[in-house]
Formats: sequence, C-alpha cells, structure tokens
Amino acid sequence: MNPETPQGAGDGASGTRALVVHPYMKGTADSRDPEQRLEEAIGLAQAIALLVVGGESVALSKYRPSTLLGEGTVARLKEVIEENEAELVIVDGTLSPIQQRNLEKAWNCKVIDRTGLILDIFGARARTREGALQVELAALSYQKSRLVRSWTHLERQRGGFGFLGGPGETQIETDRRLIGERIARLKKELEEVKRTRDLHRKARKRVPYPIVALVGYTNAGKSTLFNRLTKSEVFAQDLLFATLDPTMRGLQLSSGRKVILSDTVGFVSDLPHELVAAFRATLEEVREADLIIHVRDVAHSESEAQKSDVETVLKELELGDAYELRLIEALNKIDLLAQDEREGALALSARSPAKVAVSALTGEGCASLLERIDALISRTMSQIGVTIALGDGASIAWCYEHGEVLERIDGEETARLKLRLSEADLKRLQSRAGIVVDG
Repeated sequence: MNPETPQGAGDGASGTRALVVHPYMKGTADSRDPEQRLEEAIGLAQAIALLVVGGESVALSKYRPSTLLGEGTVARLKEVIEENEAELVIVDGTLSPIQQRNLEKAWNCKVIDRTGLILDIFGARARTREGALQVELAALSYQKSRLVRSWTHLERQRGGFGFLGGPGETQIETDRRLIGERIARLKKELEEVKRTRDLHRKARKRVPYPIVALVGYTNAGKSTLFNRLTKSEVFAQDLLFATLDPTMRGLQLSSGRKVILSDTVGFVSDLPHELVAAFRATLEEVREADLIIHVRDVAHSESEAQKSDVETVLKELELGDAYELRLIEALNKIDLLAQDEREGALALSARSPAKVAVSALTGEGCASLLERIDALISRTMSQIGVTIALGDGASIAWCYEHGEVLERIDGEETARLKLRLSEADLKRLQSRAGIVVDG
C-alpha cells in the first residue's frame, strides 16, 4: 500500500522516509479493521511530517518474543525497506526493547513502536509549560526501560572522580540514575503547575461559570466545533493530535448564561499508559467539567469503535457513574454523510436530547447544540424565590448577572424574583445581608 500524502500533513518536510507496518493477530475478535488501523497509523506518521513511502498490514499467527514478526515477514520487509530507501520503520503496536533492537539490526534502520510515535507527536504539539513537562516525563519513563538498546558500550566502566557515578558504575546504571533524577524533578515541577491550575480553577469557580469540555477521538472535529461556537481561531487542521494543550474561551448562551468552553487533547485507540498517567492533569478539565460534549466523526467508518475508545479513556478518568447524565454526543460531520445516513442522524437527534447532529464546518445544527447545552445546565441549577429591597440595586444586579431571572414582581418597597442559580451561587446569595430566600 502506498498512501497518497495529504498536503501540509505528510509532505516530508522532515526528509525522513518512513514505512508503516501494522501487525495484527489472525482470527482475533478486534472490532477495528486492520486496514483502518493502518490508515490511522499512517495519519499519525504524517502528523509529524514524515514522508510515508509505504504501509502494510501484517497478519500474525503468533507473536515472536525476539522480533514480534515471523522470520519470513522480517526478511520480506527488509527488501521493501531497501526498495523504498526507508530510514525509519514504524511498527503500529507495542515492541519490547529486545524486539526493537533486533528489528533495527535485521533491517539496518531505526525502528519505533506506536508509543514512541505518539510521544514524538505529543512532543511536537506541546505548547504550554505543563504540556512540555508532561511529554518529557512520559518520554523519559518510556526511555528508561529501553536503555538496553540505546548504548553499544554497556559494559564500559566509567572512571574519573565519581561526579556522575561512583567507581565501577556502568554507563547504563549511570544513565538510568540520571533519568530517574530528572523524572523526580519533573514530577515536582508538575505538582507546582498543578497547584497553579487548581488556583485558576478555584478562581473560575468564584466567578463562577459552568465549564463545558469538548472531548472526542483525535481528528473528530473538536477544534473546528470550538472555533464555530466561540468564533475564535484555535489551530484546527486535518492532523491527528492537532490540539494538545487545553484551550478555554467564554461563550454566552441564548438565555444570557455564560459558560467556559474547553477544547482538549484528542483520544486515540491504545493510548500509551505512560501518556494516560502523565496527562491526567491536562484531562482534569474534563473531570471538573459541568458538562461534557463528546464530539464524534459520524462519517468515519470506524465511528462506533472510536466512540468505544473515548468511553474507555473517560472511565479511566474516574468521572463517576453519573457522568452520562452530563454528557451530550455531538454527531459531527453530517455534511459528509450520504443523504439517507444524514436523515438518520437528524432523526436520532430529534428523538434523543443527549444526541445532536451537527456540522462544525458548515454550522448546521450548532444552534441546536447550544440550546441543548443551555437546557442541560439549567437542569443542574436550583429554582428559588428571593425578596430584595428595591434600594438594594447591587443585589438585584447580582441576581441578573449570576442567575437566570424567570420572573420579577416589583412591590412598593421590595422586588420579588424567581430565578435559577447554581448551588455555589445560591450559597453566595444566601450570605448577602437583607435578602430573603425561599424554595
């Protein structure tokens, strides 16, 4: 298979010629089609501008401990590598350090697995201090287990004065210790970053505006939808993992209520465990969200499998059993569907308040999505009556700013308001002097 290289994504800007191999077990009940998995792996490679010169799905009868692939397959792929002058082979699976080293020897080129590739992409995409720290932490944890292949002088003893290691300490022991020390420093720095984020989050809660988090499989259109709803210009391109660090913008709904919309990193199947752990702080925006919008690419042939992958990661975030009650599925890219499929998506949207058919590209359905967001947030708010002296203009204005005023009746000396408020704002209102609140 020789995939066409999309403009701007895999135009080979790095100059590295790469071959992508997707190994899979024959006869397994994997719901993902091997060719679709290969296509996704090629997309991952193109996301960091590698020149993909070929791709192949390889069926395995069993996994070989030494090379993962069978001897015949290794020999045949060596010919493909030489014919295409590939400098890098990406194995879309998990390689042990020994398998990685043996394949590099057999093919005489660099070999990385899916985890290594995703780490490279995340490293290229990180923009904030937190993102960079998290990528480095994950990369070092991954590298620490692979020092066996990183050095050809493993038996050499390091002498000298012992600044980097005592007499007799081998090079690999020194490097493992140095990496361990760097990991410890990174964890401390990340704790500081996390504390800063907690302060920012607490500051937002004092405002407070509900947080609406966009989640979804990578390339599902989250950033395009984010831009459409907030009229902003967040980087949105047909690249896997185009967004890494969470971006937040204010959004005013038709009721007048304000929310904070958060665009998060995209999920992917078989996300490396190192990254799930390292990016837990980034994904805390999802854990803290009042409402979650799961953006799905319903035009993709693997849409259901992608949905399952996202739900798996959400469960790992320990959102609680009731998170489905604050979840809306945005069935995105309906503009790419055939007419009958599009009508089916629209009919499903009409029947279910938790599903909305949209096109982030054309804007179709986005007004309905905003209405659903507004309605769901309203259900989480308390409806109360409050009596305020007409002379207390500040408290009356506060109610209009922080709540949704449903009714107002002015008397000679007091104003009677019926309004909806969040639990946090209700407590603040009750603490204001001279105000009578009832249910």
